[in-house]
Amino acid sequence: MKDQEINLYMREVIDTMNEGLFLISPNGTIMMVNDALLKMTGFKREELLGKPCSVFGCDACEQSRELGKQHWCRLFNTRKEGSKNCYIISKNGSYLHVLKNASILKNENGEIIGAVETLTDISELDRKELKIQELSLQLNRDDKQFCGFIGNSAPMQKVYTLIKKAAQSDAPVIIFGESGTGKELAAQAIHQLSPRKDKPFVQLNCAALNDALLESELFGHVKGSFTGAYRHRSGRFEEAGSGDIFLDEIGDVPLHIQVKLLRVLETKSFERVGDSLTLSMNARLITATNQNLQELVRDKKFREDFFFRINVIPVYLPPLRDRKGDLHRLVEHFINTNPNLDKSESPTPETMRKLIEYDWPGNVRELKSALEYAAVVKEAGPMQPEHLPPQIVSFSGEDYNAPSVNMQKTPPRGLTEKEELISALKKTSGNKSEAARILNVSRGTIHNRIRKHGIEYRIYE
Repeated sequence: MKDQEINLYMREVIDTMNEGLFLISPNGTIMMVNDALLKMTGFKREELLGKPCSVFGCDACEQSRELGKQHWCRLFNTRKEGSKNCYIISKNGSYLHVLKNASILKNENGEIIGAVETLTDISELDRKELKIQELSLQLNRDDKQFCGFIGNSAPMQKVYTLIKKAAQSDAPVIIFGESGTGKELAAQAIHQLSPRKDKPFVQLNCAALNDALLESELFGHVKGSFTGAYRHRSGRFEEAGSGDIFLDEIGDVPLHIQVKLLRVLETKSFERVGDSLTLSMNARLITATNQNLQELVRDKKFREDFFFRINVIPVYLPPLRDRKGDLHRLVEHFINTNPNLDKSESPTPETMRKLIEYDWPGNVRELKSALEYAAVVKEAGPMQPEHLPPQIVSFSGEDYNAPSVNMQKTPPRGLTEKEELISALKKTSGNKSEAARILNVSRGTIHNRIRKHGIEYRIYE
C-alpha cells in the first residue's frame, strides 16, 4: 500500500484507536478529534471542532501555557511533551484521570502546522486500585467470623442481625460505639453485605483534617480555588459513585460543613469547592461517632436537622466490658494471628482472670495492644500476669464494678465537651495522647476540639 493510499484510510485507522486523539492548530484551536476522544469525554464532534483546546480544562496545560515563551504553549518550544499524568473535565463536569502525550507536526518544509495529543483514560486503574485497597482489608479476616468480627455473644448477635438488615437498605446508617469497638469494621460489613458491594467503599476520618481540607476532601475542588490547590481534585462523594461513603468521627464535623452535607442528602447533589457546576450524588452515607450527638445538639454544637437526617438506621456496638463472653475467642484469635506468639504461649488461667476482670476502656483495640505488649516483654512459655501492661496488672478484681485504674481519671459525667477536654488535659499535663485515651477518642479529635473550643495551652499548667 502506497503512502497516498494509507493517507486515504488514515481517518478510519485513527478511529479504531482506544486512546483519545485530537489535532490542534498553531493558534490552539481543535482541528480534528477521533471517536475514542468523543466517547471518553462525552462531547460531540461539533462541540469541539474550532474550539480552543482549553475546553478540556486540563490542569497540566495551564502550567505549559505559562511556561511558553515564544509561543502560546510550551509544546511549540520543546517540540514534544513526555507523558503527563493529569486531569481533564468531561462534558458532564466529572474529572477524568488521563495520561497525556503531545508532539508538534511539521510540513515538508519543516514549518509547524499544528500538534497532536493523545489521551489514555486511567480512571479505571484508579477504581481498581481503590477496590484492591478495600479487598486487602479482608485478607487477614477469619472466614468463620461475621465479616471480621470475633465473638458470638448475645449482644454481638443482635449487632450482626441489624447489620444484615441495614445492608439491604439505601437509607443512611449511623454507627455508635466507643473507641476500639469496631465501627470501621461494621461500616465495611454493611457495604460487603449490600447490593452495592461491587461498587466503591470510600472512607474518611472527619477529625483528622482542618475545616478547609475536610471540605475539599468531601466535595473536591478545582485548580486555583484556594491557596495550594495546584490541580483539580475529585472529592470522596465523587469517588464513591453509587457505592458507599463512610464518614468516621461525624461528631467533629464543623457546623458550616454539616449544612453542606445536609444539602447533599436532601438534594442528592453537590458542588466542588470553587466551582458552580452541580454534580449528582448516588452514594449511600454511613457515619460513625463515639460521641453523644444528642448532647451536642442540646449544646448547639451539632445541627438537629442534620442529626435526624443521618440517624435513620442507628447501629450500637457494645463495649468489650459488656461482651466479656467473647474474650476467650478474641484472645485466641489475636494469639493465632500474632507471629511472635503460638498456642504454647497462651495466657495462664490467672492471666485470663486478669484479662476478664479488667474493664477495657480501649475495648478490642486495647486488648490487641495488650497481647502485643505481652508478646514483646515475655520470655518463652505461657503468658503470665506480669507480662501484661501495668494498668491491667494493677487493676483489682474487687473494683470490677467501680471505675478501673484507667477510668479514675475520666472527667465526671454531666460536663460539657469543652470542660471534659480541659479536665483531661489538666490531669495529663497537656499530653494529648493520654487525654485521648481518657476520653476514648483519637488524638486527631483532641486537636480538633482544642481548635474548635479555642483552648489555650496555659490551662494545662
